[in-house]
Amino acid sequence: MSDSDPAPSLYAAREPIFPRRVSGPFRNLKWIIMAVTLGIYYVTPWIRWDRGPSLPDQAVLLDLANRRFYFFWIEIWPHEFYFVAGLLIMAGLGLFLFTSALGRVWCGYACPQTVWTDLYILVERWIEGDRNARLRLHRQEKLDFRKARLRVTKWTVWLLIGLATGGAWVFYFADAPTLLRDLVTGNAHPVAYTTMLILTGTTFLFGGFAREQICIYACPWPRIQAAMMDEDTLVVGYREWRGEPRGKGKRTADSELGDCIDCMACVNVCPVGIDIRDGQQLECITCALCIDACDDMMAKIGKPRGLIDYMALSDETRERAGEPPRNVWKHILRPRTIMYTGMWAAVGLALLFALFIRPDIDLTVAPVRNPTFVTLSDGTIRNTYDVRLRNKHGEERPFKLSLAGDQALEVQIEGNDGDTVIVAADTAQLTRVYIVASGGTGPASTDVTPVRIWVEDLQSGERAYKDTTFNGQGK
Repeated sequence: MSDSDPAPSLYAAREPIFPRRVSGPFRNLKWIIMAVTLGIYYVTPWIRWDRGPSLPDQAVLLDLANRRFYFFWIEIWPHEFYFVAGLLIMAGLGLFLFTSALGRVWCGYACPQTVWTDLYILVERWIEGDRNARLRLHRQEKLDFRKARLRVTKWTVWLLIGLATGGAWVFYFADAPTLLRDLVTGNAHPVAYTTMLILTGTTFLFGGFAREQICIYACPWPRIQAAMMDEDTLVVGYREWRGEPRGKGKRTADSELGDCIDCMACVNVCPVGIDIRDGQQLECITCALCIDACDDMMAKIGKPRGLIDYMALSDETRERAGEPPRNVWKHILRPRTIMYTGMWAAVGLALLFALFIRPDIDLTVAPVRNPTFVTLSDGTIRNTYDVRLRNKHGEERPFKLSLAGDQALEVQIEGNDGDTVIVAADTAQLTRVYIVASGGTGPASTDVTPVRIWVEDLQSGERAYKDTTFNGQGK
């Protein structure tokens, strides 16, 4: 290359992909998963769940103002965030498990980018037609009334889907009917409008225009997945030993042609625009639409299905020798997947155990250290504690505070003549508590005395405690 020649560009402009309509078991499975996942996402905020008169009745609610997470009958408090961390760990292990067994099956079927892209392509196909019609419209340079009408109609529906997506998201953070009324009347918080605007824009751009670019370039998972896979992982592949040499000639007993007739059906239905016959590629999301397209073509020319199929690299030698592949369960049930399943189940069981044993009342005790003790005029030694009582019930409860251990100690509640505190429903109440010892008694004259503070729910009889210390004059 001479100095006068322009430098080669390192950037290739995106070529829009227009997948062809295809039918088959994998396409039907994707339709079902898309309907179920979108239904769950859009409908869940509107499900009601009665928790009592003083608690929200939305089944799934992230109440950031009151620092609560409600999931049907389960309520997660801030100090119980380990439940959320455990669920995230389970999600990660589940992703490792499915990737180890079936490759990028999450990407191909349930990833939000895939689900919304499928929905946007469905709208595009419904308005502009199937692949050839969309290609003609794309290549039409002149912007006439028909092209403008189709484009505006399509983009309007895309924007409405994006708006519904952003709206459904904010409904998870506030009472859905109330927030909807506030959004329509213009009384909602600016954060709600901003969130909806951002999610509407990202859904519109990612599902309508970026599409496979998000999967190929923005998502890190294609670069990570190789660590979860091995030669026994079932992935979508092309049986080159059966299909080659490909060609469009007539198949006869003397023909040297393979089963592949080079119809390009597998390429035309691929949502990321690759040719699976070129081997495994980073872009492949394992959606298996090419399997449906190829099986349909094989049926038309009288050849057995499976030219493109889920297969494992370890079976290649067997199949080239004419032997059948191993049973699919032998690929799925192997040490790696069994290990992931065991870890996933262990975390799940631990979370269930923690959920069932957690108390409905709880307390924390924080001694006030400045000063460590106070000597009253009658010689009594007093220690001060900040006690936070948590009432996880749906109604207010009376809590009784008492001490275990040395009988010479007495508990007193600031602003209360008795030993009982009324805690409102589903709240954590901070109470100033004093522990006193008469002058000259053992706890008053010693350095440190262990103390156990008990709290009892007088309505249910449930009890909880926290250990602390009492500081005397010897300190």
